[in-house]
Amino acid sequence: MYLYKKLRSPKLTLRDYNVQVGELLANVKVMNTVIRLGMLVLQQIN
Repeated sequence: MYLYKKLRSPKLTLRDYNVQVGELLANVKVMNTVIRLGMLVLQQIN
């Protein structure tokens, strides 16, 4: 959560609670995708 708050502002931009939850989930999905792109892919060599 610290990394999320560091990358994004700590405040949500939308006012409705249900929409805030959707906004948070969308931002976490994007952050997970960015983190996954930076991870190494290891393959076993026979």
